[in-house]
Amino acid sequence: QVQLVESGGGLVQPGGSLRLSCAASGRLAGINSMGWYRQAPGKDRELVASVTTTGSTNYADSVKGRFTISRDNAKNTVYLQMNSMQPEDTAVYYCNLNGRAWFAAPSNYWGQGTQVTVSS
Repeated sequence: QVQLVESGGGLVQPGGSLRLSCAASGRLAGINSMGWYRQAPGKDRELVASVTTTGSTNYADSVKGRFTISRDNAKNTVYLQMNSMQPEDTAVYYCNLNGRAWFAAPSNYWGQGTQVTVSS
């Protein structure tokens, strides 16, 4: 099927930066969009940012101006550059791919999640 491998999480001080990467592989037939969601303890999973194949982006209001999503279509990889990070950005970040595998219906695929902690 489809596999998503995330990297780049960790511990950062308030005001610092991190960059997340997510590479998709497997029997990919087409991708509509890739993006990042996050889930903090006791809260629902929420969209952070997404980008379509044509480059259209969407951001949560809480990260606009601080986070930037980008995508390398040739590598099926999506990046999330996070700047000016705050403690409220602490969460498990999940990579998402909306698309389809060969001989399968369109679906959402998820990475395993990577922990991001913002603390002094």
